[in-house]
Amino acid sequence: QVQLVESGGGSVQPGGSLRLSCAASGSIFSIYAMGWYRQAPGKQRELVAGITNGGRTNYADSVKGRFTISRDNAKNTVYLQMNSLKPEDTAVYYCNADTVGKRYWGQGTQVTVSS
Repeated sequence: QVQLVESGGGSVQPGGSLRLSCAASGSIFSIYAMGWYRQAPGKQRELVAGITNGGRTNYADSVKGRFTISRDNAKNTVYLQMNSLKPEDTAVYYCNADTVGKRYWGQGTQVTVSS
């Protein structure tokens, strides 16, 4: 089992920045990739960014150049640095961890971008 705890959400004005954190615990040796998804009201959950154990990253087109995913293996933590935030980035952001045969999810953290 893997447990994921997210933090760092909140409210910010357009153009502002936030950093989300996701701390993993439990069977962390089984994780081969982690990432962030988001879900806005009335919309499907979508991939925001992902990072493999080898450090390879991928991003949704809508966040490329604005968001950066990174990981601190010593702390078993993944970060999502979000800059130049837009109102359309408003959503609940979920951390995920992939193991062979199962994907784990965090509880979600709200990000609201509004003036």
